[in-house]
Amino acid sequence: MPLALLALAIGAFGIGTTEFVIMGLLPQVADTFQVSIPTAGFLVTGYALGVVAGAPLMTVLGTRIPRKKMLMLLMGLFIIGNVISATAPVFGVMLAGRIVASFAHGAFFGIGSVVAAGLVAPQKKAGAIAMMFTGLTLANVIGVPLGTLIGQDIGWRLTFLLVAGLGVVGLLGVARLVPEQPRPEGVRLRHEIAAFRNVQVLLAMAMTVLGFGGVFAAITYISPMMTSVAGFSEGGVTWLLVLFGLGMVSGNLIGGRFADRALMPMLYVSLGGLALVLALFTLTAHDRFASAVTIFLIGGLGFATVPPLQKRVLDHAAGAPTLASAVNIGAFNLGNALSAWLGGIVIAAGLGYTAPNWVGAVLAGSALVLALVSSTLERRNGRAGVAGRVVTGAAPAEPTAPATSSGWDTRAEQVEDAPANR
Repeated sequence: MPLALLALAIGAFGIGTTEFVIMGLLPQVADTFQVSIPTAGFLVTGYALGVVAGAPLMTVLGTRIPRKKMLMLLMGLFIIGNVISATAPVFGVMLAGRIVASFAHGAFFGIGSVVAAGLVAPQKKAGAIAMMFTGLTLANVIGVPLGTLIGQDIGWRLTFLLVAGLGVVGLLGVARLVPEQPRPEGVRLRHEIAAFRNVQVLLAMAMTVLGFGGVFAAITYISPMMTSVAGFSEGGVTWLLVLFGLGMVSGNLIGGRFADRALMPMLYVSLGGLALVLALFTLTAHDRFASAVTIFLIGGLGFATVPPLQKRVLDHAAGAPTLASAVNIGAFNLGNALSAWLGGIVIAAGLGYTAPNWVGAVLAGSALVLALVSSTLERRNGRAGVAGRVVTGAAPAEPTAPATSSGWDTRAEQVEDAPANR
């Protein structure tokens, strides 16, 4: 694997760290700016909404700029946002810094995936993309707990300055190691947008919003929940975040393994299990050992949905996957924003720090319902298609090329001016 992938992985590591580290530092940030915990939760919501808006906007801009230069611009934006957050004199400025940094998120992963795949031989494309995304998963095992520990012991501002430093390393790595690539040609925005006419694409994105929203309803407020309810020290929250990160890595591997073999059954199990575990978290949050096990399961079940949902979007938007893929990354963060906001509402209403777990259970259960609806519609349309061919005597359509085992469709590398699947 070329060293350029290391530069992309470092960028992914920094982005993953800045997205998730704020959850372990909410009490410290709230104390600094003299705001409530639900108000501090807007730092999670604001970042997530920034990704939702920034993913399509920056991806469209990226079609007009050479990919290497676009990656460098995105890392520059990421650095600026984190420096603003670290030096913010008031809460509103920190929120603005979080939003600035968030605009780099979706497009970096979308464009970076295309660049990573283009650096290696065709049979190694999936491995190259997976190596870049390793930076994101490792951020939740190393970067987030370490950043939380530094923020609690020394100061949260130092954490964000160090994250900005990671962005500088990533920027220099991209500048030095990633080869020059021409501006992408043949991309037609109207074809990319046409993919959103497919109801299965929209259903998959709705499942992404609700399913991953269930995870963030609980995890956004993990620090006050575990210190006030379970009795952990602030330092103990760091190790709980390590458990959550390990669960994420495990769930991502399991979800990737089964996404090609039994995609919809995998979604049924992971979403159903996630809803059940989140509901139980209301009870297990009162015991240290039980809450630690539950946090690991939330990370595992939540991230087990990521590969199958990403693959489902790519499969149904195969003719024009770039924008759909970026928007689906935004959908994860829309779920984060929705759940953080709802969790803050139930806490502010006086229902306690465990109340967001019920919010998460309802969101995950709703995603399971949508998965069942999506599967039913797919089977019904399949039967209708077979019946139509029998009546008209039309020959069956040629089979489409299978997606790679990682869930990334190799057709994303083709010139995207063919009509989108509808």
